Amino acid sequence: MARKSNPYDISAVIAEELQKYSEDVTNYVKQAVDDISAELVGNLKRDSPKQTGEYAKSWTSKKEYEDKFVKRVRVYNSKHYQLTHLLEYGHAKINGGRVAAIPHIKPNEEKAIEELERRIEEAIQNGSD
Repeated sequence: MARKSNPYDISAVIAEELQKYSEDVTNYVKQAVDDISAELVGNLKRDSPKQTGEYAKSWTSKKEYEDKFVKRVRVYNSKHYQLTHLLEYGHAKINGGRVAAIPHIKPNEEKAIEELERRIEEAIQNGSD
């Protein structure tokens, strides 16, 4: 015997599927944030100036905030944060002249942003199969 369909059953099924899709995409994006932040740290360590190596070694990341839908990860230089701006943009010398800039943060940041955008679009399109 055929079961009569109830419009409330259909809306409940649709809501449940949307909820599962949302959770799948959110989990995929959170994992992508972790992966890309780890990759960014590695790229910064690789591309940073290595006069002594201490500056390059001190790049790290940490989770700043996470809830059901949001995850924030900070990538930063833990020991030599004062040098990041000076090295990235150059600076004046004491006796005149300038020290040349060594852009290593901005190029890697742009690559990380592009990769995260690509992975988010992929997650939305595929439902993070």
